[in-house]
Amino acid sequence: MLRLFALALLVQAVAPVAPPTRMMPYVEVVRCAGLTQAASELEGGESTEGRRLFDAALYWSLAASQAALAAGRAPGEADTDQTRARILAVRELGSASVKARSDLETCRRRTPDLG
Repeated sequence: MLRLFALALLVQAVAPVAPPTRMMPYVEVVRCAGLTQAASELEGGESTEGRRLFDAALYWSLAASQAALAAGRAPGEADTDQTRARILAVRELGSASVKARSDLETCRRRTPDLG
């Protein structure tokens, strides 16, 4: 619970400070949220890798919510976008899509160390 709270504070503290030119586009943030959520579900939370994926999924989900707010999107729309991205990512990762794996690794490199 403390880790979740610290992550929420990190996202809130970092998001407004980043200059607009460095912000990732909303669709890319949502893609990372969907990919990391899907990978976390597929891996499970028992392994070290599963816990890392869970942390990344949590980070990207919160980042997507912040990006939606910044883009003026309604909360319901942002939730729907993330759900669609997760469902698509489950399909892609389940079918061993090389592009999805590559995109996932890019998202993981962009995830701050939450350790």
